[in-house]
Amino acid sequence: MAIFPQTRTAEPLPHRAPWTETRPVVRRLPSLRHIGPNWYASVMGTAIVASAGAALPVDVPGLRGACTVVWALSAVLLATVLTARAGHWLHHRDQASAHLLDPAVAPFYGCLAMALLAVGGATLTVGVDIIGVRAALAVDVVLFVAGTAVGLVAAVVVPYLMVVRHRPAPGTASPVWLLPLVAPMVSASQGALLVPHVAAGQGREALLLACYAMFGLSLLATLVVLPLVFARLVHHGPLPLALTPTLFLVLGPLGQSTTAVNQLADAAPGAVAGPYASAFGAFAVLYGVPVMGFALLWLALAGAMVIRATRDGMGFAMTWWAFTFPVGTCVTGAAGLARHTGLDALTWLAVALYVFLVAAWMVTGARTVGGVVGGALTAAPVPPGAATARTR
Repeated sequence: MAIFPQTRTAEPLPHRAPWTETRPVVRRLPSLRHIGPNWYASVMGTAIVASAGAALPVDVPGLRGACTVVWALSAVLLATVLTARAGHWLHHRDQASAHLLDPAVAPFYGCLAMALLAVGGATLTVGVDIIGVRAALAVDVVLFVAGTAVGLVAAVVVPYLMVVRHRPAPGTASPVWLLPLVAPMVSASQGALLVPHVAAGQGREALLLACYAMFGLSLLATLVVLPLVFARLVHHGPLPLALTPTLFLVLGPLGQSTTAVNQLADAAPGAVAGPYASAFGAFAVLYGVPVMGFALLWLALAGAMVIRATRDGMGFAMTWWAFTFPVGTCVTGAAGLARHTGLDALTWLAVALYVFLVAAWMVTGARTVGGVVGGALTAAPVPPGAATARTR
């Protein structure tokens, strides 16, 4: 992928003498023009493989080392995508502004927040083995603050733009609308990891309760949008083939909220008074089990829709990254429930979901690399109706 502009000397024009000097023509970066905020999904999907593997309540030889390698890859991916997106804004500001005003693209700005948060959390849980506690904590704090700020802004700005500028037509609700709303939920679960590192007292309690506030913010917003998504499916039929994988995005708020309540329950002792800490522990199970049940129901429904779309000719697209991060949140959610209940069935559920996650990540990652090398994923979007998918 080219990072710097390339220059060439223009050919002499027919009406000019061949010895006439011409100024170099600067070509912009076509490979960056179509790098949208959806590319942060590859960072999220990679980081969750490391975090979810570390969270599994089983001891698998070599798993920790493999997760460390994946964490390092996610950090490199984050730096790469951030650089590419910076180049996009610098050299193609018109396209970047158009993305904000596009109701199909603007929600993906939530992915920036979740990418920062996911890599930060993986650094503290896995990367600590390589860079040490102090460095891992410093990295996580920086990424947590940045990711939370971006996520809260996106949770307000994107719905605002949808109301006053986008004005989507009836029946166009998409699971993508959930992306900016899930980001504060990711902050809630990742903030729980930082609670024990805050000095006991007001600061620690404030961080814990702030995480619960973000949990509520995201949950209630999801409950507003999710019925719109299901109503769109019921009244207007299946999503277009390339968008069918986005049905897995619904698993994000379900799995992430279950993860959040379990991690916050772990952090509650020492942050709040005893009765509240016990109540938070009970709430983690009372909330998490029913929500995980609904997540499995949606997983079966979304899986059936993906199988149907595959039979109809669904090809590869960047939407395949929806198979990774949302499923990973279900892994961490099931692992948290297994930790609090001691139920072996939840342990094996977490393991089964993790196997699916790794398989989906490997296939999607390989197809993405092939699409980048071949140029298909960085080319201009195919006009509607010209093809059912960009690559196969």
